[in-house]
Amino acid sequence: MTHLNDLTYCIREAAFKVHSQLGPGLLESVYETCLEYKLKNLGLQVERQRLLPVRYDGILLDMGY
Repeated sequence: MTHLNDLTYCIREAAFKVHSQLGPGLLESVYETCLEYKLKNLGLQVERQRLLPVRYDGILLDMGY
């Protein structure tokens, strides 16, 4: 559990640093791109906007979330 707590702390700290450096009011995509850059520089594997399928009305849709 300690490893998960360390990882969570690392991600939260990176997010706070990005936001405090850029400030409020930008598009979400700007923060997302900067956070991805920050996390990759910390040696973490990052995937952005990964598509997760959704089951609706008995069918599986390729896009979601």
